[in-house]
Amino acid sequence: MEIKVLGPGCKKCHETEKVVKEAIQETGVDASVEYITDIAKIAGYGIFTTPGVVIDGKVKSAGKVPSKADVKSWFGK
Repeated sequence: MEIKVLGPGCKKCHETEKVVKEAIQETGVDASVEYITDIAKIAGYGIFTTPGVVIDGKVKSAGKVPSKADVKSWFGK
């Protein structure tokens, strides 16, 4: 599973990355996390309000810090 956390480096973006990594650790899914700060790449996903989360090329969240339960549900756990 390929997960991308999108954001310019703000507090909410870092919190999103932390929540995603904790959810991965708790569920044991095989996933890599990439933090993307390039605005052009972020916009390429159609995200204009950060933070954003993209899993395997599909936008799962934009404009808010997702709950850990939400992230786990995206893993199918």
